[in-house]
Amino acid sequence: MDPITAVTHPDPYPYYASLRARGGLVFDPGLGIWLASSAAAVAAVLAHPDCRVRPPHEPVPRAIVDGAAGQVFGRLMRMNDGERQRCPRAAVEPGLHQVHAEEVTQRVAALLLDLPSDTAARLEACQFRLPVAVVAGLLGFAAHRLPEMARLTADFVACLSPASEPAQLAAAHRAAQQLARHFAARLEQPPISPLLQRIVTGFGAQDHDGLLANLIGLLSQTFEASAGLIGNTVCALLGDRQLLADLRAAPEQIAELLDEVQRHDPPVQNTRRFVAAPCSIAGVTLEPGAVVLVLLASANRDPQLNPQPDRLLLERPARRSFSFGSGRHQCPGQALAQTIAGAVVDALLRQSTLDVPLGWTYKRSLNGRIPLFTTLPEHHR
Repeated sequence: MDPITAVTHPDPYPYYASLRARGGLVFDPGLGIWLASSAAAVAAVLAHPDCRVRPPHEPVPRAIVDGAAGQVFGRLMRMNDGERQRCPRAAVEPGLHQVHAEEVTQRVAALLLDLPSDTAARLEACQFRLPVAVVAGLLGFAAHRLPEMARLTADFVACLSPASEPAQLAAAHRAAQQLARHFAARLEQPPISPLLQRIVTGFGAQDHDGLLANLIGLLSQTFEASAGLIGNTVCALLGDRQLLADLRAAPEQIAELLDEVQRHDPPVQNTRRFVAAPCSIAGVTLEPGAVVLVLLASANRDPQLNPQPDRLLLERPARRSFSFGSGRHQCPGQALAQTIAGAVVDALLRQSTLDVPLGWTYKRSLNGRIPLFTTLPEHHR
């Protein structure tokens, strides 16, 4: 196992513990990168101003730089530092915090009515399609547009992975163009939704392209975070039938379960930082051009951060987690993502979906831990 293959391994956590035992920040000569595995090292790297989200010489990946997906990528707040990150965040974050949980729950309930009856297909739709549709609905898109917005978002996120193939990147470019057109049309057809109005007001009239890009970014971040969070929560319930029974008896604990799952088995296992100037972190001097693989999932299981880190504890005091980032790049949509996931999990607990024997593997990814479910054959029932 290595830090890349660990992401989709059935149980990467003993391996992460072995990395922490080697030191919080160590160089991996095989991969040619630094590994930050302890809570202290991860926190230091995420907080350091000279550890950037993109290499200074390559703000947009070469594979997409000349296409529509690259134009969107270059304006995403999550892919920038400094003003190009702070200004969009200041425009987007307040509106997300004003979304009411009751509205999210109502939208989830309405969308569940149109999902497939097949168990595995239903779970896949709950992970990938439904959360994006909820956010697109909050941004003002009509019900008949939601399936298309979810499909286009699924195509666009391929541009965020270095492992994507040429056909996937071509589809991502087309999706970026179509999503931008849909958002531009939505902005020209008042009245616009309260959430969209707050975001538009935050951006002002001077950065229309940045506005469109970061609206697309809201959908793409929802796609990644929600698919893994919902899926890994389902895995936790399927792996512990007593926990499943307890949650059905006390659904008010779903929020605590989600809080613990995102720490214990996070949807995003790692992220990268690129050193732009000489700096010293955790007693190590890093030179410009160095790459740090920031192992968020390992830091979450550091006993210095959370006592008894390998236990899944709903009532964990002072829970701490890096799963949604930290500091200036902490995900502004964490509360919304967890609200959507909570409504989905609550609905699944009320149905027979989780009573069907299911197996899973993990979606091919360099940083995302997203289970894909299959219904087991008859003899497993």
